[in-house]
Amino acid sequence: MLHYWQREIENLKKLILSLGAIVEEQIQRAMLSLERRDTALADEVIIRDREVDSLEILIEEECLKILALYQPVAKELRFVVAVLKMNNDLERMGDLASNIAKRARYLSRKEKIELLSDFIEISGKVQSMVKKSLDALVNTDVMLAKEVLAADDEVDRLTKQMLKRTVNAIEKNPDRTKEFFSIRSISKNLERIADSATNIAEDVVYLCSGEIIRHQSEDFNPEEQHER
Repeated sequence: MLHYWQREIENLKKLILSLGAIVEEQIQRAMLSLERRDTALADEVIIRDREVDSLEILIEEECLKILALYQPVAKELRFVVAVLKMNNDLERMGDLASNIAKRARYLSRKEKIELLSDFIEISGKVQSMVKKSLDALVNTDVMLAKEVLAADDEVDRLTKQMLKRTVNAIEKNPDRTKEFFSIRSISKNLERIADSATNIAEDVVYLCSGEIIRHQSEDFNPEEQHER
């Protein structure tokens, strides 16, 4: 029975890592479709989101099966709970990558906007966060997970700068407002991907130590809380 239980856990780990690899590739390809103005690549990202959704459902079913059949405790229970949470964040990342691809497809049909080059730094940092969060999961590396947490503030700073540039561009080119709103949407999607990578990193810390660190570093703001 123990051997079978261990196989179930190993299989679950393989599934969540497979989902992570697909989502990481989806983000890379979505940003590449934006950079290259490649509608075919954008379409591939959008279509493949179905694969992400299917795998997310399978992982959830496997988690619930393990909880029902084996009633795990201690470290094994933390692992299943962490996978359930990571599974949701990875599926969300897949949706956000698909959103970026849709915006990239729209913008590819319009006159090129130089502001798009500003995404290079943001995209690089976000993709690094995603990779590190998944590497932290593979290696159960708390220090690497905490590097992801530290990087989130820099992404927030860069996306705020992008918002200012976008607003200025709209003021100068009001006839292209819809296109600049698409750029703003891409920036927001990247910021949310970074947030999801942060969630995964926090879950790695929980998996390794049992410590729940979510919200510990956040300053409470009643107005922001109300907006959510």
